[in-house]
Amino acid sequence: MIIYGKQLFLHLLKHHKDKLEEIYLAKEVQKDIFNQIAKVGLKIQKVDNQKAQALARGGNHQGFLAKVKDYEFATLNEIKKSDYLVILYGLSDVGNIGAITRTAYALGAGGIVIVGKNENLAMQGVVRASSGAAYELPIALCTDGLSFINELKQVGFKIYAANAGGKSAKEFKFESKIALIMGSEGEGIPNKVLQKCDDILGVNMRKDWDSLNVSVAFGILFDRIVNG
Repeated sequence: MIIYGKQLFLHLLKHHKDKLEEIYLAKEVQKDIFNQIAKVGLKIQKVDNQKAQALARGGNHQGFLAKVKDYEFATLNEIKKSDYLVILYGLSDVGNIGAITRTAYALGAGGIVIVGKNENLAMQGVVRASSGAAYELPIALCTDGLSFINELKQVGFKIYAANAGGKSAKEFKFESKIALIMGSEGEGIPNKVLQKCDDILGVNMRKDWDSLNVSVAFGILFDRIVNG
């Protein structure tokens, strides 16, 4: 898996050197940064912009690229031991998943579960969109969301879904053992899932607008859940 971009590259260099396998530089870098890279002990490969663009598939690499180990997902059993879980039901847009991951980590989530047919999930894009937060927060994949929700209930979780017309989060006093379900912008959360939830939450909007981007809605609701 190739990662690129200065911020993400430096995050892994500082916090996850063990994930790095190959390093590519497409520009001259500051001496202190070069010295940090050299300490990793990997061969530094200098490449031209054409090669760098090919590795980044046209993305804005800023001269910093690396091949990293395949992303290691957490297990559902590990996730169940955490508090403040996030369940992404049917989301496939790596930009939204990455943005939610970044916000979830910043606000103190214990883990994320991505429900759906995830065999083609491009974690390279998720890692980049999360600015590296995907390495700080356990993420698990799940194909049977209903069964997993049942498992969470059996270990004491309260399940909340974000949906249009839902109640204000201000009406609730949340415990830490909660899971917030976010659905895809196109299809939302299936009715059979909504029926299993303890309650439905929504964002009350003052202007006449039908919806918010899923990552924006998540940030608003999750902040209200954890911070009141």
